[in-house]
Amino acid sequence: MAQTEDRRRVALRLVVLQVGVVVTFAALAISFWYLQVVQHARFQEMAENNHQRTLALRAPRGVLFDRNGKVLVENRLSFNISIVREHTKDLNRTIRLLAAVAGLDPAYVRQVVDRHRSEPTYRPIVIVEDASMSQVAAVTARRLDFELPDVLVQQVPTRQYPTDALAAHVFGYVGEASDAQRSGSIVGQSGVERVYNNLLQGEDGARQVVVNSVGREIRTEAELPPKEGRRIQLTIDYDLQKAAEDGFRHAGFNGSAVILDPRNGEILSLVSLPSYDPNDFAAGIDRATWASLNSDALRPLQNRAIQGRYSPGSTFKLVVATAALEEGIVDPDFRVNCGGGASFFGRYFLCHLKGGHGSVDMRHAIEKSCNVYFYTLGNMLGVDRIHKWAEKLGMVGTTGIDLPNEQESLVPSTEWKLRRTGEKWYAGETISVSIGQGQVSVTPVSLAVMMATIANGGTRVTPHLIRAVDEGGGWKVAAPPAVADRVAFRPTTLAALHDGLWMAVNGAGTAGRARIAGRDVSGKTGTAQVISNQGRQAARGSSRDLRDHGWFVFFAPKENPVIAGVIFGEHNEHGYLGAPIAKHVIETYFAKQEGQPLPQLVPMVPPPPPEADPDTAPVEQQAPVASAPGTTPGTMTQGTN
Repeated sequence: MAQTEDRRRVALRLVVLQVGVVVTFAALAISFWYLQVVQHARFQEMAENNHQRTLALRAPRGVLFDRNGKVLVENRLSFNISIVREHTKDLNRTIRLLAAVAGLDPAYVRQVVDRHRSEPTYRPIVIVEDASMSQVAAVTARRLDFELPDVLVQQVPTRQYPTDALAAHVFGYVGEASDAQRSGSIVGQSGVERVYNNLLQGEDGARQVVVNSVGREIRTEAELPPKEGRRIQLTIDYDLQKAAEDGFRHAGFNGSAVILDPRNGEILSLVSLPSYDPNDFAAGIDRATWASLNSDALRPLQNRAIQGRYSPGSTFKLVVATAALEEGIVDPDFRVNCGGGASFFGRYFLCHLKGGHGSVDMRHAIEKSCNVYFYTLGNMLGVDRIHKWAEKLGMVGTTGIDLPNEQESLVPSTEWKLRRTGEKWYAGETISVSIGQGQVSVTPVSLAVMMATIANGGTRVTPHLIRAVDEGGGWKVAAPPAVADRVAFRPTTLAALHDGLWMAVNGAGTAGRARIAGRDVSGKTGTAQVISNQGRQAARGSSRDLRDHGWFVFFAPKENPVIAGVIFGEHNEHGYLGAPIAKHVIETYFAKQEGQPLPQLVPMVPPPPPEADPDTAPVEQQAPVASAPGTTPGTMTQGTN
């Protein structure tokens, strides 16, 4: 019985074992079938992904043209060297080896990698932008030897600007996007590149490649080509831009210029000097160059045309003349006797001409820039009416130009002073304001708008730089910005202003250096102190440049003007020295219009001694007034012409 029972147990165990084996193999068979048949597509895709890479293809930025179709800014091909962390086994080794091969500081390479650690590991970290051919060759050789499989060499489009840094502050520059923008991509950081970045940027493409176990590319599986950014035609005229910049360099001083079409606000030339080379930024600016630009006392990165604020000097007399005529305070025949100065509120204010101008009317006061005449008008108007008409002419606040970081121009009012200082406005302060000194502080672009408004008969245009955009189907003219304001000037006002400005250039005025036979150039000079006479004495021995600034505002021809603008000379001491620059630009403009050879610059005439300069003699000053916020230190002084 016992043996029989043992046999039954053994048989049962064998049956259980057999069943277990059958079930196990059945389960394995089902699993293999499921994995190999049902899940075949999924696992095949996963296997393929193990040896596939997706490489971004950077889109070329849109090309910039001038108003006549000349290429101004385009793209060139360069090489970037990047690390792809997703494919690295030893990042520290890669950093050390890449630094040695490419001739870089390992600490710098590590710093770049650390800065991008928070980004996805599949995104390449660019270590070298615009790599030299020797760097490309060295890295490529190490990749072929399987030493740097996680280092990528990519051909990418890189921005290329004019080699002479022409119009640098118009174009601006590009750079790598911040985390708040679009990390890893190249975006506009300044100028037109920044304002119209969405149009210029284009759409990146991608290339899917197959690589072997050591990261070498075997073939391209698929490619989505990048889409180039839109082409943009600017209002800038290359020849006028070059004429203006050549004029400054020929004259030997820095400053800015804004020249536009007074009929529609299109900017023909915008200059700010000293400048910088945008090509330094195109492939990633090095630390030494960046530090040098930021530490330069001349501030080459500042766009003086829209960010510099200065006292306008005698050019502001046009605002006072307009206000007096439009408010009905005087008519163009109103006369003032200038004996070389006049007393207001217990102080004697000098005119620039020691013996005085005698009895002058409005036209001759503009022609000869008589201080006493405009002291008188300013005293009759009061500061609030001057502020009102300065605003109508575009000299209060911003102009709305399509460039970033435009500064507001300031013309004081009683309300402004009360809000800013808690004190009332004193009538004596208006005397200084009436000749463009005191708390008046404006940008060059605002003066250009003022001249355009006077030139075109009262329409305050919005200065702008974009003319047309190519969306892929040809040029489409961009909609012009809205007109900022329209003023129905009295005919007598325009006649007096235009006559006086014409006489200043073509008569016995201060702007004769801008005279062009047959062109009826009209204009006005201005010279503004950067520090008061008392302050100049106190600052004697200072390293600061305390020389006067010079202005020249203009339009041409007198009837139906087609060109207008401003030339600002920083510390050039004499307003009339800007007139030859304007003359060269105007001659270039009309030569192009008539199909004539472009004019050449002629040697500058040395300035006369100070006592013979009709536009720079200082006047007596009131008690010093506080400077306006945001102005150049020391600019709030009383009158010069």
